[in-house]
Amino acid sequence: MESFAYITSHDLQEPLRTIASYAQLIERRYKGKLDHDADEFIEFMVDGSKRMKSMIQGLLDYSRVGTRGHEFTEFESENALSYALNNLRSAISKVNAEITYDELPVIFADEDQIVHVFQNLIGNAIKFRKEGLQPKVHISAKKEDFKYVFSVSDNGIGLEEQYRDQIFEVFKRLHAIGEYQGAGIGLAIVKRIIDRHGGRVWVGSKLGEGSTFYFTVPIEKN
Repeated sequence: MESFAYITSHDLQEPLRTIASYAQLIERRYKGKLDHDADEFIEFMVDGSKRMKSMIQGLLDYSRVGTRGHEFTEFESENALSYALNNLRSAISKVNAEITYDELPVIFADEDQIVHVFQNLIGNAIKFRKEGLQPKVHISAKKEDFKYVFSVSDNGIGLEEQYRDQIFEVFKRLHAIGEYQGAGIGLAIVKRIIDRHGGRVWVGSKLGEGSTFYFTVPIEKN
């Protein structure tokens, strides 16, 4: 996995930077000076290089979950949520999203990675919102046997039952490229993080009726 991370960060990114740089140079120099088809081709080239860059970075992040994670410590999961909400402050403000949460427990985990999990799930709830409806997201947690079960619920567009498992696969998209931003790897990273913690992640959803994403974090045994 370390070798894979090296390949994606160096061997693949270097030629991509060259392609992207020249594509953007052509765009700046020749856009509007050739015919309409040429402008469209240039735009495809630039957009494609940007998408590839995002995908490579996503693969790099995915591969590093197990090798670049921090040691597990005890912390307030509510603090991790606060960090995530601060990172999402601009996106939340832009759509006037309402974020609420219950009292959250102290857990034993990698705090940075739990921040990432919250940020991804809440960010997706905002991204896949219903048109013309204020996005509402609620976060809660409950103790169940030897684990905490966290939930992130929204009033967004939801998804069909047949896709509930597929969305956690690498580069699995349910929408056309360009319809929503992102490389299609965020939920795969979330699953990899939760797997590293010995938990599981799943979703309950109905198309048009919002979604609730669940993830578990085992309780540290003394």
